[in-house]
Amino acid sequence: MRVHDDEAEAEAPDLMAPPPPPSLVVGYALTSKKVKSFLQPNLLALARKKSINFVSIDETRPLSEQGPFDIILHKLTNKEWQQILEDYLEEHPEVTVLDPPNAIQHLHNRQSMLQEVADLNLCNGYGEVCTPRQLVIMKDPLSIPSAVAKAGLTLPLVAKPLVVDGTSKSHELSLAYVETSLSMLDPPLVLQEFVNHGGILFKVYVVGETIRVVRRFSLPDVNIYDLENNDGIFRFPRVSCATNNAEDAEIDPCIAELPPRPLLEKLGRELRRRLGLRLFNIDMIREHGRKDRYYVIDINYFPGYGKMPGYEHIFTDFLLSLVPNKYKRRLSGN
Repeated sequence: MRVHDDEAEAEAPDLMAPPPPPSLVVGYALTSKKVKSFLQPNLLALARKKSINFVSIDETRPLSEQGPFDIILHKLTNKEWQQILEDYLEEHPEVTVLDPPNAIQHLHNRQSMLQEVADLNLCNGYGEVCTPRQLVIMKDPLSIPSAVAKAGLTLPLVAKPLVVDGTSKSHELSLAYVETSLSMLDPPLVLQEFVNHGGILFKVYVVGETIRVVRRFSLPDVNIYDLENNDGIFRFPRVSCATNNAEDAEIDPCIAELPPRPLLEKLGRELRRRLGLRLFNIDMIREHGRKDRYYVIDINYFPGYGKMPGYEHIFTDFLLSLVPNKYKRRLSGN
């Protein structure tokens, strides 16, 4: 009987033990592709250690029947979801949304996204941040050569879809070397003057106030020979994808040198304020031969953070910082 008593005592709950810390509940509404790339095992394991609970949101059910949520993380673009989210926030203004649908919409158009950078006119002792000269073409590809001539743009030109809708097609680009090839393009699109940049692109990841930069291979520089010996449209898939990682490659130090951190911090801070976003990345290039002149060529909402070194710690710390009162209770065990 004594053995059974010991077992009973061992199984009895410790009434003096503190209650488990409250979980930070993060509801997520993401595409299956984004779930796979973002909610990786290492992130989920670290989140559990920090009492962060990721919960999948069912878009077919009212949000009021799910949760409760502390944070809603999403990257859906359809109007039905936006309305569902806005209605839910009216009833639950205490919930943090990453990020507001109306702010995300700003990055769905390549004309408007770069306008915010141009309006910054950012120039300080660490460098200058510009945008390429560009032209928006809505329709009629046959009118493109005359529109380019009227705008005074210089070939070659990079052509990108005007609308960024999260599909791989919206990240494809074309390079046009001669005027006669321009009518082969497919509007609506944005034409940007190509800037030689040593074939290296800097992906600047922004997570709240944290900034991380990685190098990626990009399109090679264009020379006079290229202009004289190419007369078509060259189409490229997503140029800056992770397979083009240039972190460990042997590159001319003048080309590989990362942009100055004070310049990036100011750019990130200003764009957070202007865009009303906390999760985005900036694609930047440095003009070849100009150490201090940089161009922003794209901005993306909720990019592939799974490709950013150390993203698990950065992202979980960021989530905890959004609900500081709950975080403090978790640390104190109350």
